[in-house]
Amino acid sequence: MAKITAAEVGKLRKATGAGMMDCKKALVEAEGDFDKAIEILRKKGQKVAAKRADRESSEGVAAAKVNADNTAGVVIVLGCETDFVGKNESFVALAKDFADLAINYNSKEEFLAADFGGITVAEKLTEQTGVIGEKIDINAFEKLEAPYVGSYVHINKIAAVVGLSAKVDNAEELAKDLAMQVASMGATTLSYKDFDPAFVASETEARIAAIEKDNEELARLGKPLKNVPQYISMSQLTDEVLAKAEEDAKAQLAAEGKPEKIWDRILPGKMERFISDNTTLDKEQCLLDQDFIKDEKKTVAAYVKTFGDVEVTGFKRVSLG
Repeated sequence: MAKITAAEVGKLRKATGAGMMDCKKALVEAEGDFDKAIEILRKKGQKVAAKRADRESSEGVAAAKVNADNTAGVVIVLGCETDFVGKNESFVALAKDFADLAINYNSKEEFLAADFGGITVAEKLTEQTGVIGEKIDINAFEKLEAPYVGSYVHINKIAAVVGLSAKVDNAEELAKDLAMQVASMGATTLSYKDFDPAFVASETEARIAAIEKDNEELARLGKPLKNVPQYISMSQLTDEVLAKAEEDAKAQLAAEGKPEKIWDRILPGKMERFISDNTTLDKEQCLLDQDFIKDEKKTVAAYVKTFGDVEVTGFKRVSLG
C-alpha cells in the first residue's frame, strides 16, 4: 500500500475542497495517484448528486458581476439545500468565482459547459455536491448588455443588474440605485406600456373580485370598506376614461357647492388621486412607474430624469427560492 503524506492530502483537499479524511481515503484507493484520486472523488460526487437529484436547492447565494467597461452584467444563483451551507464562506466564494466566469457567457448552457479549473462548471457542481453532501446547482442565470450596466446584491439573497442608454455623469450612482429598486420592489417589466392587454384585463377582474370579497368580510365586521378600483393600469386610462373622470370630479365639486372659480386648484389633486387609485398594477410591477424607494414623492421615471438625457434599457433580477 502506497504511503500517503499529509502534503499529498493537503494538495488534494485544496484542489477539490473535499474533507481531509475523504481525500486520504481517495489517495489510498488510488494508491497515491493524484489524478485517479480526483476521479474517485468526482465519482463519489456523481453518486451523491444522483441520490439528491429530487431535493430542493432553495437556499444558496445570489451573486452579480459587471465587466470592466460596464457594458455587460450577469446575475446568478448558486443553490444548495440548507441556509447553513449557503452562509459558508467557501460556498459564498465559489458563487462569486462562478459569477466572475459567467460574465463571459450568454446563456446558462454555455456557462455550464465552460472550463473551471480543468473541468466544466457542471462537473464542478457535481464535485461539490459530493464534497458538501447537498444538491448544488445553478438555479438562475441572467445576462444583460447596455451602454452602461450597474449592479446591486442584497445580503447574498437577491441580485440585480440594470442597463442605461448612456454613460452620463454619476451613471454609477443611478444604476446602483435602480438595481437596488429592482432588488427591493421586484418589478417584472419596465413600463405599463409593456403589458399584454389580455393580462391586464384578467388581472383587473381578479383584483376587483378579491377586493369585493374582502369588503364582504369588512362589512360583516362593521369596518371601513376598501376602495374598489375601476382600473389597475395606466394602459387602461384612455383619453376618454380620463375625460369622464374629470367630468365626474367636476360634478362632485358642484354637488358639494364648491365655487367654480376654485375648481382649477382642486381638480389636479382629484385627478392625481384617481390615477393613483387606478394604477396599482403599474406601481407593483413596472419599474419606471413605481415610487422611488429613496424618495417616495417621485416615481422612478422622475428620478431617472434628474440625471439628464438617459433612459433605462432593461434589468434582470434573481433571488433564492
